[in-house]
Amino acid sequence: MAKPTTDESISRKIEGLVHEEQHLYGKSELADHDQVRLEEIKVELDQCWDLLRQRRAKREFGDDPSQAHARPADVVKKYIG
Repeated sequence: MAKPTTDESISRKIEGLVHEEQHLYGKSELADHDQVRLEEIKVELDQCWDLLRQRRAKREFGDDPSQAHARPADVVKKYIG
């Protein structure tokens, strides 16, 4: 995941991923590559939401939100949704 620099850019990334996810779910039949992309989208969404939460928490406690970083996919995939 490329590092978004603001809450707004992270939110735009989330919106784009959700739109793509909805488009794929709207298909009557998913090809194998569509299934793979859906899994990638889920991980990217987890990473984006995690990064957004980190930035908000840092801001809330007086820290610099730009110091937040996207965690690796293998870390965020373990989170319970």
